[in-house]
Amino acid sequence: MTRRFGKAADSATERRDPGSRPGRDLHAELTQKIVSQIEAGSGAFKMPWHRPGIGFTIPRNALTDARYCGSNILWLWIDADEKKFEHQVWATYKQWSELGAQVRGGEKGTLIVKYGEWVPKSEREKHVQSNDEEDAAKRLYAKPAHVFNIDQVEAPAELRARLLPSEAPRPDLTVRLAHADAYLAATGAEFREGGQRAFYRHRSSNGEGDFIQMPPRTLFTGTDTSTPTESYESTRLHELGHWSGADHRLNRNYGERFGDHAYAFEELVAELTAAYLCAELEITNVPRPDHAQYIAGWLEVLKNDTRAIFTAAAAASTAVAYLNGLQPQVLEAEPSVPTETPAPNSASPGHSPHRPSLIS
Repeated sequence: MTRRFGKAADSATERRDPGSRPGRDLHAELTQKIVSQIEAGSGAFKMPWHRPGIGFTIPRNALTDARYCGSNILWLWIDADEKKFEHQVWATYKQWSELGAQVRGGEKGTLIVKYGEWVPKSEREKHVQSNDEEDAAKRLYAKPAHVFNIDQVEAPAELRARLLPSEAPRPDLTVRLAHADAYLAATGAEFREGGQRAFYRHRSSNGEGDFIQMPPRTLFTGTDTSTPTESYESTRLHELGHWSGADHRLNRNYGERFGDHAYAFEELVAELTAAYLCAELEITNVPRPDHAQYIAGWLEVLKNDTRAIFTAAAAASTAVAYLNGLQPQVLEAEPSVPTETPAPNSASPGHSPHRPSLIS
């Protein structure tokens, strides 16, 4: 017979023959457990991958290699953290041009203060016939300037190599799961690797975008409650959840109901989608506390809508059904009838359950 992974039954109670055991609504069970973890106090969410502490590297100028000082360090640290820049290399628009680089269109510079010295005209005339040092007559002045981070410019590879320190390669702590790779590949989603952020880039009006950006898997160190593999796969599936909601796919849009909180609601949907898929793909056996920790922050924003988590759960089930529908059809041989029918989900003594194929 022909079966498709997950099929529509994954988003609701499975259909079974009359008189058989009632099906389990896996998504409902997972959602309730996550809600219970949130209500019990899930703690703060911890980034599951390593992000170098760029904020505590003294910013420096790309052209002069001089270090910025004073309050400029704070401004550049703050902006780098807010915009998730990966490096503390900065320069003005003109300086980047002198280096052969080009600031990207639409990029906004970071305001800093430039200091200099000047001597008033009266002081210059007073000392023109004197051999006295003029240092005492000098005055400090400050004027605003805008600088751009190296992550905001298009720079030749040789320039980037010269300006950015090379890092020692990190060991890969994750275990590669072939069935998870196959599942994501079957969706047709484009994954790009690099940087220190995970995100889905929506398709713009000119057709650019529509891809998922992931930090290198070697940066994933896990958390106190999740292995590096669980963290990596869950992050990939979270972004795949966002990918499924694009306007040319499920066209997920809840702006009318949630208004300014629509972004928060979308995060709920994506994280629940990741939780469901982690269970279906047997990446984890139980809901990870990390799911509850992540969602708890968004529930604060949606605290006035007590049904938000359940609306998000339904949307996540729809996303899972959509993604399962993208999986290839696999022919499955009819099973032989055993003399005794084992209990569902049971495993023989001494044998662990097998990894799932693309069939459920």
